[in-house]
Amino acid sequence: MKNWIYLAVIAFSIQSISAQKYYLQCGNVFDPTSEKWYKNKTVVVEGKRITEVLNGFVDATGDDQNIDLKSAYVMPGFIDMHVHIESESNPRAYLNRFTLNEADVAFRAAVYANKTLLAGFTTVRDLGGSGVNIALKNAVEAGLVDGPRIFTTGKTIGSTGSHADPTSGVRKDLMGDPGPAEGIVNSPEDARKAVRQRYKDGANTIKITATGGVLSTTKNGKNAHFTIEEIKEIVRTAEDYDFLTAAHAHGDEGMRRAVVAGIHTIEHGTLMSEATMDLMIKHGTYLVPTITAGKQVSINAEIEGYYPPMVAAKAKEIGGKQSQATFAKAYKKGVNIAFGTDAGVFNHGENAREFFYMHEAGMPLKEALKAATLVNAKLLGMGDELGQIKEGFLADIVATKEHPEKNVLALQNVHFVMKEGKHVK
Repeated sequence: MKNWIYLAVIAFSIQSISAQKYYLQCGNVFDPTSEKWYKNKTVVVEGKRITEVLNGFVDATGDDQNIDLKSAYVMPGFIDMHVHIESESNPRAYLNRFTLNEADVAFRAAVYANKTLLAGFTTVRDLGGSGVNIALKNAVEAGLVDGPRIFTTGKTIGSTGSHADPTSGVRKDLMGDPGPAEGIVNSPEDARKAVRQRYKDGANTIKITATGGVLSTTKNGKNAHFTIEEIKEIVRTAEDYDFLTAAHAHGDEGMRRAVVAGIHTIEHGTLMSEATMDLMIKHGTYLVPTITAGKQVSINAEIEGYYPPMVAAKAKEIGGKQSQATFAKAYKKGVNIAFGTDAGVFNHGENAREFFYMHEAGMPLKEALKAATLVNAKLLGMGDELGQIKEGFLADIVATKEHPEKNVLALQNVHFVMKEGKHVK
């Protein structure tokens, strides 16, 4: 009998702890649907979700807890649609492919995930790695690792010799002939199998390299890498599994094919023509500009020995001012814009630099905030759970001490982060 009483007391104690509410007394709350700031609200959080949004400052009672954000600027947790959570740029990156074990990559990835979360990014879409990214997604979901909610492609899909070919640039005896299981396709049939393999591996989004890239050791960063038929089969198969699709693209022809074939988001879009912008508007395709990555590769390319000479030359041509100028033109023309950074090409945790560059290029900050919250949540199919501070939504909440619209750099220094009701900063 005593044992039963003891267990009942423990169960009641656990229930009491889990039922504790947080009363976030917020001086200023951003609503991305109206793009307005609302004053003096109390956001009530119980468990993982927001249960109420009250007018004025309401005090907690009993065992519930007040959180004083009366002088803060409170926003939904940020969503980054383009990161590479497994790696971070450094001069040894090309050598690391041959020296780091999978476990080494995993430990580093856990650190990068935590940095990202503490920077206020409570959700990310990881667009390519070795497969550790899928294990990290699962570990975060299980509560084993502190990090953002992760949507991931696992291994990117490309064609032989493409930006996504893991054996490009290595000596011939190491090249082999990777196929769909490794994400390398050369026909619609291969494409279908590669998407299904990503599903089997545990990915929940699809990314292709529609053109050459900057940081891969292949000469051309602009040429098209897929036929339209191959991309159409990727999109068709991805839709069977309810996958969002993304296409890395710097050159115009490759991105044109991706848009026509039905890809949802174009990543980078560096050399996009006005005709392709018109196509994106027609098809409802989103541009994920990743301006920060373009800026950073240009900086790194000036450092002797940071990149191989072939990569440095491409970085100087494609990075820097070009990516920001294309974004500015696309935004003014009316292309749909999502928020994404390509973190990993620069240091994780610095994702909010993108807000500065988007704003500098002419996008009002409230629109950039909307892109990083409401727009991205809807793209991910989470529009009824993420991207707003609203009753019933997951309690992903961040705050700054300064008004972001008066000082955009404040977003690079968030002082409060909550993810699914857990106060992490």
